[in-house]
Amino acid sequence: MWQKIADAEGLREAIRQQPEMMADLQLVAELGLPQGCIAAGYIRNFVWDVLHGYTVRTPLHDVDVLYYDPLCLDEEAEKTYDARLRERNPRLNWSAKNQARMHLRNGVAPYLSVEDAMKRWPETATAVGARIDAAGEVEIIAPLGLADLLSLQVRQGPYFHDDAVFRQRVNSKAWFSRWPRLVLVEKEERERCDTSHMRGSGNIIRF
Repeated sequence: MWQKIADAEGLREAIRQQPEMMADLQLVAELGLPQGCIAAGYIRNFVWDVLHGYTVRTPLHDVDVLYYDPLCLDEEAEKTYDARLRERNPRLNWSAKNQARMHLRNGVAPYLSVEDAMKRWPETATAVGARIDAAGEVEIIAPLGLADLLSLQVRQGPYFHDDAVFRQRVNSKAWFSRWPRLVLVEKEERERCDTSHMRGSGNIIRF
C-alpha cells in the first residue's frame, strides 16, 4: 500500500492501485445513479491507513453510496440499490442514500447536489468521495478540498454548527487510537482557519 498521498492525483493513483476499490467503484458506476459515488469513511479511512503505513485496510462498518435524484425520494429505492450491490459484493455493508431527500431527515433546506450535501457534513476529512466517470477514470469529489484529509487533521466542517455532535463523533469513533498521527483542530483554531474552507454552493471542487 502507498505510504504517501500528497494531492488529488496521488489519491487517484492510490485508488487505482487497489483492485478491490476499483471493483467497488465500478459496481456503483454500473448502477447509473445520478451523481453516484462512494464517500465518507470508505475514502477517509483508506487515506488515513495509507498515511500511517498500514498494509491492511481498516475494516469498514458500512460503505456510503451517495446519489442525487430529486424525482424519486422513496427510501425503498435506496434499499433496492443496497440489495443490488450486496448481490454483486456481499462482503460489504452497502448503504445507499439519496442526498435529494437527506434534508428531510436533517430538518434543513433541500440540498442542491451530492457535493452540496457533503460540504455540510461534520468533518472536512469525511467530505470526500470517489467515482468512476464516463471515461473510466477515477474522479475525486471534495467540496471542502483535500488539505485536511491529506494532512491528517480532524476539523469541524465550516457549514456544520453543532459543536456537541462533532465532539461526540470524535470521541465515539476511536479514530485517534486507530490512527495516532491524527491531529484534532480545536475550535479556536478552526474559527481562525475556516475562511479558507468556505466556498459558495456553485464553487465545487472536483479532481
